[in-house]
Amino acid sequence: MAVLCYLFDEDDRLLLLHRRKEPNIDRYSPIGGKLELAEGESPHACAIREIEEESGLALGSDELRMMGMVSETAYEGTTHWLIFLFEVTRPVGHSEIPNMEFDEGVLEWVPARRVAELDIPDTDRRVLWPQVQRHRGGFFSIHIDCRDDPFTWELLESMGGEPG
Repeated sequence: MAVLCYLFDEDDRLLLLHRRKEPNIDRYSPIGGKLELAEGESPHACAIREIEEESGLALGSDELRMMGMVSETAYEGTTHWLIFLFEVTRPVGHSEIPNMEFDEGVLEWVPARRVAELDIPDTDRRVLWPQVQRHRGGFFSIHIDCRDDPFTWELLESMGGEPG
């Protein structure tokens, strides 16, 4: 179980991590990480913690919202994931991010229109990122099954956000 967190600036640029570690080494991903299940950590608390750990930005719970949920079967042939997606509800200023580099990688502001051009996982490029763009301000739930090549996916729930 994990979270992915989408932080946008006022110019519709997304804060992405160019990863130095697995999973997805050398690829780009949003800020995120695994829930501390042994601690009973909630997805919201995990999102707040991961944002602060990876960007230095301390947010209140009223500054983010769950925008999606992804279940993924057999990612990279082995791992099953349940991922909660969060968006920060206000533009994030570049000056609010004190350090753009840490042990897991380098943070970069990327124009939203260019995200799909980066080295991101195929599931993100074909399914997750288009749904995130479509559902900003709304909510969606999807299931991705990676047991077959090509993978299959299903939109299970879709509310609000942008039409299309």
